[in-house]
Parts: sequence; structure tokens; C-alpha cells
Amino acid sequence: MKYISTRNAHLQFSASQVILQGLSEDQGLFIPDKIDPLELEKCLNDDYQTLAARILAPFLNDFNEEQIQKILHHAYDHSFDTDEITPLVHLKEVDVLELFHGPTSAFKDVALQFLPHLMKESLKIQDSEDEMIILTATSGDTGKAALEGFKNVEQMKMIVFYPKDGVSEVQKLQMLTTNGNNCYVIGVNGNFDDCQRMVKACLSDETLIHKMKENHQRFSSANSINVGRLLPQIVYYFKAYLTMVKNQQIKMGEKINVAVPTGNFGNILAAYISKQMGLPIEKFICASNENNVLTDFIRYGVYNIHRAFKKTNSPSMDILISSNLERLLYFYCENDEMIKEMMEELAVKGSYEVNDLIKKKLLKDFYGGYATQEETKQIIQEVYEKENYLLDPHSAVAYKVIKDFKKENINSYKTLLCATASPYKFMETVYTSITNEKADEFEMMKRCETKTKIPIPSNLKDLKEKEIRHHQNIEVKEMKKVLCERLGVSYD
Repeated sequence: MKYISTRNAHLQFSASQVILQGLSEDQGLFIPDKIDPLELEKCLNDDYQTLAARILAPFLNDFNEEQIQKILHHAYDHSFDTDEITPLVHLKEVDVLELFHGPTSAFKDVALQFLPHLMKESLKIQDSEDEMIILTATSGDTGKAALEGFKNVEQMKMIVFYPKDGVSEVQKLQMLTTNGNNCYVIGVNGNFDDCQRMVKACLSDETLIHKMKENHQRFSSANSINVGRLLPQIVYYFKAYLTMVKNQQIKMGEKINVAVPTGNFGNILAAYISKQMGLPIEKFICASNENNVLTDFIRYGVYNIHRAFKKTNSPSMDILISSNLERLLYFYCENDEMIKEMMEELAVKGSYEVNDLIKKKLLKDFYGGYATQEETKQIIQEVYEKENYLLDPHSAVAYKVIKDFKKENINSYKTLLCATASPYKFMETVYTSITNEKADEFEMMKRCETKTKIPIPSNLKDLKEKEIRHHQNIEVKEMKKVLCERLGVSYD
């Protein structure tokens, strides 16, 4: 297995090379040139780490077994509040895959506890003594999960840009109180797309890269543009399916649907790759909030960002440019020239349209839907009252889209819902949804715990009392200048 760029398939690399590089030199995303099938029956009794090693080994083509075991040990032995890592909860309508039991209470932890150690081993394989600059844009959860994974890791420096008015208060405080001596958190007066666009531009800035090389520094990313972020997410789809089989909810080989709340398309793409490996998924239910560019794309085959950007009560999905969609399009057409043309159209015109063949594939594989902010709150209230279960806003968006999907009678397979964050990270929306009461966010946490008997995650409990360590806020146009200052290189 080799890794190629979505925009130039002639560029071929090993796993350790692409994990360190993050983004291809042509701004394409790295993908494996083949995907090996997995024999499900052999995995039925695997624990999480055994299953992860089995799934990831073929993708990590220049890592040995000892290195993979070492990475898994560091990532999962003591970081999660359950040995299951990603437990499954059965509700009347859906099975909920809880992905928020890591150190920052968000699904990003599953990959971002893994990625720093993957990078450390990659540096050893490449015999590199360079300092890795992990440059990351975040819509809320990636930032803290990356900071938590990379803080105080040798040979790594973590720089996070976030939209200062585009994340929840809890998400913001999680980032601003990070105490790693190699971490920098910078608020940007813009939205996530502004942050992501500038980060991608810096990652491929040849002049800046040359200056960093002289400093023995090199860029990588903790965003899902890095294939090392994407791969660990494949594991929990297999784990959930096998748990459903062991619980006798389904038979081995029986199809399921998977519903994912998504903005940047990474989590749902991991599910798509799991299907290419043999997981019997019938339909990918792609759930968006009012920034529903993906819904329109799935339905009509036109990706168009010429629309009002909306700040919603599911802020981690307030995204109009879904980077990982590029990988799906390459899997569909295997035409790097076509991908390059479409991405250039998006950059210049703000839109592109796929051909009829891709449109048919999209409609066959995916169902796109969205929820308004009011519908999101109604779902949180409804599920709590009927099931005594508390959804965060993003997972509530997916639940609502599942309901729409079922109304259309597309199929009758069981549906797996990816719950991507603890409800306590978005307390204003969650608590007001179930009580119609409003207070200070941390007071609402305490009241919610008393009312629901659902404990506040330990990492959020004393957040308000922690010292704020990062104070810098800047304009979008200042991002490159500030980055250069942090790197100690001259700015042109």
C-alpha cells in the first residue's frame, strides 16, 4: 500500500511520510492507493486495541507490529473513562455510538490520542530530528483534543487557530486553559472556514516552508486533512457493528445504516472507508445544521458555498468548505485531473458540479438532511423525555435527520448514530432545551447533573476555576504574520 495525492496520483509516499507531511505539496489530500478487506468473523471477540491493530496495520505500511502496539498503548490504556473506549447505547429508535469518553469529551479524542505517538514513531522511521509544527484550525473540538494529545510531547509544537466567537464557552475555555509548554492558542476574528483556508495556505507556502527548513522545522496538521487523523476513526465503526452482533441485535453480515453529524466530512468518510473494507453499511446518513452545503451537494451534485454563513447551536458543524469531501470524490472517479479542476473551481468561483456518474453514486450511498436550530432543541427535549437520554446538539441534528430518513421509508435496516460530544460541552443549548431555564453555563452544568443524574465529565467539572493561559486574538489577515512570530522566522 502506498499513499497518493488526490490531485496528483503520480506522487506516492509511505505512511510515515504522509503522516508527517499532512497535506500534499499540491494541496491535495493523501489517500491509500488500495484498501484491503477485513474478515469480520475473525474480529468478533477482539477488544478495542486488538481490533485497532488488526485494522490499522495494513495502512501503516512502514510501521512494525511493536511500534503499532506501542502507539495503541499510549493512546488508549489510560486516557478514556471506559475500557470500551467507544461504548454502544441502545435506544428505541437507534443505537448510539458514544464517541466522547476521552480526555476532552469529544469524538476527536479517539484519533488525537493516537496521532501524536504515530507522529513520534514516524519521525524515528524517517530518522528526522526536525521540530514538528502541528498547525491546526478548529471549529471547537479538534483544537482542545489536539492540544491535549500533543501537549508536552517532545519535538512537537502545537499552534491552534479558532474562530473566537464561533465556539461554545466550554470549548473556548478548554482551549484557553491548556497548560502545555509547547502549545499556542490564538483566537481569530472570523469563522472556521477563514481559519482552515489560511492554515492550508500556510501548509503549502513554499517560501515559509524553506525558511522553516533552515530552522529545522516542518509543518504537519492535526486536522482531518492529515490521514493519520482519519485512520483511527475507522476502528470504532467496526467495533460498534461487532458489538451489535454480539448483543444479538443483528446477524453477522446484516446491513446497517450509519448517521453522522458532520461539517468537515472526516468522520463520515471514515465510515465510508470501513465499508470499502467490508463493513456492511447500506446508507450513510449525512446530517448537517443550517449550513447545509453537504445536504444540497448530496441531493443535487452541486457544491456551492455562495450562501450566508450561519452561527448555530451546533457550532462544530458551522462549516461551508468540507475538506474531506475531496477524498470521497477521488474514490468515486479515480481521476486526479478532475479533482484538481473541481478544487480550483471551488477556490476561484466558490462552486463546482460533479458529473452524472458521481451524482448517481452519491444518491446510492448517501442520504443528506439537516436540522434547524429550533428542531435541534426539540429533539434534545424529545429524546430526554422519552428515553431519559441526553444528546448534545450535533448528535441531535443527526437524530432529527434519521427521523426524516425513516419517514421516507428508504430501508428498514437498523441505524447507528454517532454521538460526537458530551452534552455538557454545549450546556446552554442542552439545558434550556430540557428546562426552558437559563443561567450561567457552569451553573447550568450543576443543575443539569442534579436533574438528569448524568455526571459532569471530570475534565469539565473545574474548568471555570482554571487559569486562562492564552490571550491572543487577531484578524484573519494577521494569521501568517503571527504564525511566523511563533516560529521565529521572518515574515514577508
